[in-house]
Amino acid sequence: MVRTKLQRCKDCKEYGLGEKCEKCNGVMEAVAPLKYSPEDSQGARRRQRVDAGSDEWIDSLPTPREVIEGDKK
Repeated sequence: MVRTKLQRCKDCKEYGLGEKCEKCNGVMEAVAPLKYSPEDSQGARRRQRVDAGSDEWIDSLPTPREVIEGDKK
């Protein structure tokens, strides 16, 4: 399934619109990533997959450089 219309060959770097390169018959890949959408229909599944909101997930987040007052350990 093609994510965007413009594709680029992995082998010869030629641009095209198909799934296979017309020049070398190589595999084409999308040139640009998918666009961000605030109405992401797959967002709930993605958050569930990484278990967002769990204690382990929160501990894995980067911490700020400065310790917030009242939160010193």
